[in-house]
Formats: sequence, structure tokens, C-alpha cells
Amino acid sequence: MTDHSESDAGRIVLDALGVVLSTLPRDARIAIAFSGGLDSSVLLDAAVRTALAPRLVALHVHHGLSPNADQWLAHCEATARAYGVAFDARRVTLAPDDGAGVEAAAREARYRALDAMCAAHGAQSLWLAQHADDQAETVLLQLLRGAGLAGLAAMAPAREVAGGVPRVRPLLNLLRAQLERYAHARHLHWIEDESNADTRYARNALRHDVVPALSAYFPGFRDALARTAAHAASAQRLLDDLARIDLREAEHDDADDDATLSHTGLIALDDARALNLLRYWMRSLGLPAASTARLADALRQLREIAREGEGHALRVDHAGRTLRCYRGRVFWETPPTEAQTAGAADGHGDEGAGREPVSMTWRGEEVWRLPQWRGSYVFAPADASDPDAVPESVLRGGPLVARERAGGERLRDEAANVSRTLKNLFQARGVPAWERDVPLLYVGGTLLFVPRIGVNRSAFKTLDEADASLWRRIEWREDLLIA
Repeated sequence: MTDHSESDAGRIVLDALGVVLSTLPRDARIAIAFSGGLDSSVLLDAAVRTALAPRLVALHVHHGLSPNADQWLAHCEATARAYGVAFDARRVTLAPDDGAGVEAAAREARYRALDAMCAAHGAQSLWLAQHADDQAETVLLQLLRGAGLAGLAAMAPAREVAGGVPRVRPLLNLLRAQLERYAHARHLHWIEDESNADTRYARNALRHDVVPALSAYFPGFRDALARTAAHAASAQRLLDDLARIDLREAEHDDADDDATLSHTGLIALDDARALNLLRYWMRSLGLPAASTARLADALRQLREIAREGEGHALRVDHAGRTLRCYRGRVFWETPPTEAQTAGAADGHGDEGAGREPVSMTWRGEEVWRLPQWRGSYVFAPADASDPDAVPESVLRGGPLVARERAGGERLRDEAANVSRTLKNLFQARGVPAWERDVPLLYVGGTLLFVPRIGVNRSAFKTLDEADASLWRRIEWREDLLIA
């Protein structure tokens, strides 16, 4: 509660927090993102007065970008202790050559650290100190970057986050000037980040060189830009609703989740709706936004596939993933190895990549490591009913040899009782071309096992029952799948 001596700025700040607080359970733990600057100092002070210290935890992220970062950490810890508020801090390291830029890299690292600390302290809401001036700057930056509606929507007053707690901005409708008046009236002490004066950063250049001129000629520009952000957010919600409708129509029939789209369903949409669906689909998969040019190129290639029927030719790389199209399915996968990429590039993706054969004499080993294929053969104890099991006597019958495909290898298709090429068998089982670069396992000169196809049972059909008492299941496991 406020008293009659409370300043107008004080009442405005406390009322803003009171509105947010009323939406939370009475015992909800609240995390305050506390940098030690003016904005977060006001937020923490007002949160202590409205929510009370026992419900709060102040969280600080140490970026190490400033020589004063250690002093800021000490200031924040001492301030939280003086309030009787729990405190935690995390140090993050930024790559000096991050392609996203220092500002974006620091922001992403900060949110990851805040989410981790919220989880550690059982926080149910994360409060951030951005205000109306920050919102106006964000909208201006997005306009100048040619952002779409999602960018123009800027910062939401509250937003659910996949894998994290909701992020809430109680001060988003307040001006920085109002926060300054509150801070002076409460005799708060805060730190000044010297980088805020560096106009090499786009946001600082706007704040120091552009905003003052806008304020002189358009005094109400902050409110106008806030309305623009609200209109953009509303329009984006409608686009998301449309994308959800299109996603249901474009889901692949054989898919059990939203990770796969129907190629036919996607390209049946006009360009605007298809691009909107791609953006929404990528967000739902947790992928960062791609540029309009990259998405347009992806859609162009997908339409070409419909005309030319060359799904394996699609190649769009983004955020460490590769967009693929195979047998009517559009999906993201981890990029192929360099050898696979080279094979696909020269038109021989179904053939080998120049590796020398390797051999071993099997004496009961359970794992045979093959680093040139980035994986291992596993020989696990099994029984004769396992379709991928072979008798131990077969494994001991001659040297085991792992060699790459040369092209033209054949294997008997037991179901059809015919001999077929590995290429035909891979196609029949729906194995994409870029997943066929696997080591073939021979015993002596006889092909015994092909990853993603199975065991050549004709290699040991004539064994006596006495020779087949102990069996081993053969598995091919890529490095990331080894337990």
C-alpha cells in the first residue's frame, strides 16, 4: 500500500507492479533480472515493496564484457542482501566472432542463464525491467532492419517461453523519465554501464542521436510506436492462427508429430501462406528465424522438386540443420558428413567416399570402433529369433571386413526370394541417399550385414544346428548413439 507522501512516479511504478502481481498465485516465487542499472534497480525496489522480499530472487548475469563487470556483480549481490532478497549469478562467455553480433549474442546468453537460474530457484515468473523507451527503440530498430510483423511486435508485456518460465515486463508502459524520478525519490544507487554511451552499437546510436530529434518534432512518438507494436502483435497472432490451420492440412500422413510436412500440402499454398507456414513451423521446432531471402529460396527449391522430381537435390542450411525433402516429406536434419556431402555433390551419393577396407579377427568383442565412418559395429548377445542375429560361429569363420559401397552390390530379398541391388533395397525401405554412406560388413568375401537393411541370412543357411547355439545381434551405431 502507498501513503499520501508517495510521489506520482512512485504510485505509477507500484501500481504497474501491482497489476502484474494480481495475476500470480499468492505464493508464486518471482525472479528479478537484476543488472544493477537504473531500470532493474527500480524494478527490484518496487518488487520488494509490493511482493515482499521472501518471494523474490534477484538474478544477475556476468557477461565479462566490461572491466567493471566484477564490481557490478559485487554491487548487485550487496544490494540484494540489503533488501533481504535471495541472490544468484551466472557467468557467460561470448564468442568474439559471433555472427549474430555482440548485442544479439549477449542477449541470447543472458536469457539462457536467466532461464537456468529460474529453474534452479523454482521461480514461476521472470520479471524484466524494459520500459516504454526501450520498446520504442526496439520498434525503430526493427523498422530499419526491414523486419516483419513478428519483429515489429517487439517486446510483449508477458510471454510464455518454451522450456522456461513466463517473461513479464511490468514497466513496459512507463517512461524512463518516470523511473528516474522514482529512483531519485527513493535515493536508489545504481551502476552506469559505460558501453551505453558507445554509439557504435545500433541501439545506443538511436538513443543518443535519433531519439532526441524525434522527441523535439514528434513528442508522442513513443506512444505511437507502442501502438504500432501492439497492432503488429495482433496481426501476428492472426497469421499464427492461419499457420496452425495450414499446418494441420500440410502435416504428412505418416508423421506422428509436427516435425515433418507434406511436400504436396506445402507447395499447394500460395507463396505468402507457404512462407508464413514455414516461419511458424520453424518456430514450433525451436529453430531461430530465417531471413526472408533464405525462406524464399527454400520455397523456390521445393517448387522445383515438384516439377523435376529430384528431392535429394534440395539443400538449405540454417542454424546447424539442413532442410530435406524425401518421398513427399519435408523435414530438418543434422547436416551430412563431409564425405556424404562430397558424394552427393558429384552425383554419386549412393557410392563410397574413398575409405580403405578395415578388418578384424572376431574373438567375442561387443564393439568394433570404425572412426573413419564415425560409428561402431556392436555385437550384442541375442537368440536365434532375432532377425538381425547371426551365429557366433559365422563371426569366427573368417576375418570380418568393413568396406564402403562400390556400387552394384546385391543382397537376397528373403520376402520376395530374389536378389536385389543395395540401391533398390535402400529405396524400398525409404532410406534417403545421404544416409546410405555406411560400412558394409563382410565375413571373408561374403556380404553379411548392411546397416539400415539387415543381415544376409543366406550367408549361414547351411549351418548345422550344433554350429548355431550362440548368437549375436549386429547393430550399426553412429557415434552420437553409442551409450
